[in-house]
Amino acid sequence: MKIKDITNYLESVAPLPLQENYDNSGLIIGDKNTEINSVLITLDTTPEVVEEAITKKANLIISHHPVIFKGLKKINGNSYIERTVIKALKNDIAIYAIHTNLDNIINGVNSILCKKLELVNCKPLLPGENQLQKLVTFIPVDYTNKVRAAVFAAGAGHIGNYDNCSFNIEGTGTFRAGKNTTPFIGEKNKEHHEEEIRFETIFPFYLKNKIINALTEAHPYEEVAYDIYDLKNNYEKTGAGMTGETKKEISEKDFLIKIKDILKTGTIRHTKLLGKPIQKVALCGGSGSFLLKHAINQNADIFISSDFKYHDFFDADNKILIADAGHFETERFTKDLIFDILTKKFNNFACFLSKVNTNPINYL
Repeated sequence: MKIKDITNYLESVAPLPLQENYDNSGLIIGDKNTEINSVLITLDTTPEVVEEAITKKANLIISHHPVIFKGLKKINGNSYIERTVIKALKNDIAIYAIHTNLDNIINGVNSILCKKLELVNCKPLLPGENQLQKLVTFIPVDYTNKVRAAVFAAGAGHIGNYDNCSFNIEGTGTFRAGKNTTPFIGEKNKEHHEEEIRFETIFPFYLKNKIINALTEAHPYEEVAYDIYDLKNNYEKTGAGMTGETKKEISEKDFLIKIKDILKTGTIRHTKLLGKPIQKVALCGGSGSFLLKHAINQNADIFISSDFKYHDFFDADNKILIADAGHFETERFTKDLIFDILTKKFNNFACFLSKVNTNPINYL
């Protein structure tokens, strides 16, 4: 088992292209071809976490937050980041981050938060935009099923809870093979007419290379004609934040107490109570204040997230109850999520949950 076996699988679950443009998810320190001893899972990577990995003989740390967000100009131990990097390098410990790409998948950070709060009918608060593409290609009739199956197996053709979705229409394709060709059908220097199927299907943008490789490997033609179109449709399997509903109406105060208890937060900063029951909930693990207007537009009764600034609370404008439950607290179940993803796939190496409390915030 090598690091790349672990990271390739994680990236099949939470593809790196889904991370935000400011992020730094992926393998941050280490060689992907290094053999795995064991893995330590943490929310943040600090010198204390690296020391824990040394004690447990874990040579791979999987962290939610990247230890390096920006480029380091010097590594001389003057910050906790530099000390973490030095300690990891000295002890041959690799560090991998799975951050906003894990936030933005349907079964990611926000999904587990919904489950812990016992919400139902959950879906993305802000569905993925500009993430779908359409493939159009032309296949000789007798090879249609083979090519179509290969493209579907690569991940194309999913619409909601349906798969193998496509549109097919018969037509006549024409081409003339040049002197430096080896045509599958037809003759060189002679125009050929072939009955073909125009095949259309959609796929998420991050699967583009995989889809094209599957198409060209299964297609019999020497030169495969295809078009890729960008679509404006929302993609409901990715997105920022999430909405859900309580199983029954609950008072604002009781729901705030429930949040505080489940997330084990020292305090909840919130806007004034609006005097109406909670039914529809919007949430975002970590820093989600940018989603406030979307939570209001979705007619949510409460928006749970963290890192709201002073003036963000004014923006609620008596339309929604804001509950700032803490960054660490709203992501506290992320370690368990990563652990479950890994252990359901791999059982031939040890996987540990870090016991280091990396929350930098204390409550009086």
